[in-house]
Amino acid sequence: MPPLPRLSGVHPILYAYYQPDGRLDRAALERQVDLCLAAGCQGIAVLGLVTEVFRPSTAERLDIVAWAAARIAGRVPLMATVAEVSVHGQLDFIAEAKARGADWVVLQPPPVKGVAESEILRFLGTVADRAVLPVGIQNNPLMMDVSVSDSALLALHRNHPNIRFMKAEGAAVSVAAFALEASRSCDVFAGHGGLEWPTALRSGCQGLIPAPELVDAQVAIWRLWSAGETERAEALHRAILPIIVFMSRSLPLLLAYGKRLMALRMGLDPVHPRLPEPAVSAFGLEEIGRFAALLGPLADQPAPLSPALRRLAGMA
Repeated sequence: MPPLPRLSGVHPILYAYYQPDGRLDRAALERQVDLCLAAGCQGIAVLGLVTEVFRPSTAERLDIVAWAAARIAGRVPLMATVAEVSVHGQLDFIAEAKARGADWVVLQPPPVKGVAESEILRFLGTVADRAVLPVGIQNNPLMMDVSVSDSALLALHRNHPNIRFMKAEGAAVSVAAFALEASRSCDVFAGHGGLEWPTALRSGCQGLIPAPELVDAQVAIWRLWSAGETERAEALHRAILPIIVFMSRSLPLLLAYGKRLMALRMGLDPVHPRLPEPAVSAFGLEEIGRFAALLGPLADQPAPLSPALRRLAGMA
């Protein structure tokens, strides 16, 4: 494949919202795209853990890719996670995702427990070598049942040149050595909602793939950091950190409350479930409402850091 521009910055991964009958809500997906683009994101992702990738059918996942690509209209790159559990299934999905507008695909270790690491690497490498789109690898030992070592990821990248970026999720102190080595030849993205976003930047990561509810703040942190205003970036990160922590304890918490916080910030009410749905509590909903009031709504048009976020970070 020809050389591609290096990826960096904030690439939020969109939630799947549903209509009252349980079908996917295209308008809610498009609204997320609009607001993330208005916030200045450098890319958009779909079909990872935040999009509940294993809940939609294959046809629905391809619809999500097509809807997002149509709304983005080439303004930023679109990543799509591949969920099929066989090599042929993944290759077929990648071909269809490309036809519907995806620019990159993200592979995860297949969710099959008890498989030797060497077999996982062989699976991922085979897909990467034959894929018709550039490939990234997501490794998340804290939230995924199957993961591989950092040394295995480095070997995977060296042996399969179509692997162009890595999403390395774990404590920043454990990711740092990997990021330093890997970032010489591929793009390394942090995750976990941006829990350690400034630390990840110091460690060698070039980007972040978070959920979208804090996209305006996290893009602002990226911009401040890139401009050398690291103290202001750190102040803004400290201001939103309690919100990230609230939702980052587990994936069910993120899907229960992060999705609702995003809905409040984009004016979507109510959030319709697709059963089975993670449970929420009255207290949790009160906290989400408080967070939404602190953050304010997401802007429909490109704008500087909002007055609400400036106040929250002590910049007003």
